[in-house]
Amino acid sequence: MSEVRIAAEPRTEFGKGGARRTRRAGKIPAVLYGHGTPPRHLALPAREFANVLRGGGANVLLTLVIDGGTELALPKAIQRNPIRGDYEHVDLLLVRRGEKVHVDVRVLLVGEATRDGLVDQQVTALAVEAEATNIPTELTVSIDGLQIGDHISADAITLPAGVTLTGDPAQVVVMVLAAPTAEQVDADMAGAEAEAGIERQAPAEAATSEVSSSS
Repeated sequence: MSEVRIAAEPRTEFGKGGARRTRRAGKIPAVLYGHGTPPRHLALPAREFANVLRGGGANVLLTLVIDGGTELALPKAIQRNPIRGDYEHVDLLLVRRGEKVHVDVRVLLVGEATRDGLVDQQVTALAVEAEATNIPTELTVSIDGLQIGDHISADAITLPAGVTLTGDPAQVVVMVLAAPTAEQVDADMAGAEAEAGIERQAPAEAATSEVSSSS
């Protein structure tokens, strides 16, 4: 896992008004906390931070350059605008080299299971413990050759050296289900429509309605 340097500056304006002015200036309001130190209010360059996440993922290790010094931090909570998608606020966790942290790492499926089955990924991220400077970007899981009824649990996934699983080891990450038949799909749709109060027309009724409307 590579470290990414990013400039940060102290933020002196607080509240909704101060946060809006920070965003209008092309920056993201942020708070740095951890190790019993008082929270530090910062502003991060919005475009640069977005590029950092795009390249390193949500668990990227940041070297914050603040007032001529540096601090190591991990993004802990990221708020995004639900409409525009831009970043509105970031909580940063102060970390030290060699320190172990608990994070959720994305699970990436590779390969192909049987074509007769339906791949059901039940878990998209696993909770692990790793050194702050050695957090994997993602965990790759091969589903090559899996047949209907096969599954892969959390404890069957090979983790990088120094990374340990902290979640439920028996948790099913991915399984292969039997693909539904056309009759099952139609029955499920009919059930969903019935719950929504939609009444299906019989084919003959539908044809009669079409003729009536056209005449």
